[in-house]
Amino acid sequence: MGGWLSYIWWGGDPDTPNPVSGLTRRDIHAVRTSWAPVYKDPLGNGTELLRRLFTAYPETREFFKMVRKHPESEWVGNPQFTAHVMNLMTSLDLAVRSLHQPEVVAAMMNKLGESHARRKIKEEHFNGLKDVIVKMFIEVLHLDDATLGAWGKTVDFWYKHIFQTLNADVAR
Repeated sequence: MGGWLSYIWWGGDPDTPNPVSGLTRRDIHAVRTSWAPVYKDPLGNGTELLRRLFTAYPETREFFKMVRKHPESEWVGNPQFTAHVMNLMTSLDLAVRSLHQPEVVAAMMNKLGESHARRKIKEEHFNGLKDVIVKMFIEVLHLDDATLGAWGKTVDFWYKHIFQTLNADVAR
């Protein structure tokens, strides 16, 4: 009975990985559920995410001319910085909400890779961002191992498709 009820509840086997994303229905649920409180304050949490990125990897500030030569106290009032934070958080939200459509998410990540390749951003910079996200989520959200694992698989799926186009530009 539990297996049958679980199948109906989840709309299929909750533990079967999607062949495109590698994510299970359970993974998607865990990511969406843990993302919801983060997206309740996109500007505050996005600003904190970038602040932590710039602290852990100061060289990444060079990619952001609106913060490159300015003290942290001036970032929040900078409309370009605010717009970038909101764009980042809205893009992440769309990627999280669309995980049930992995082909769409893969296309979104390919476009993201193309746009960041033009700015000379490399895999190492994305990996630094992943490190910051994981640490921030552990510290702020107190995620359990299963949810952290789901986020790891999600970011790996995103990065696979970002890196396809990010590195394709380098190969040319």
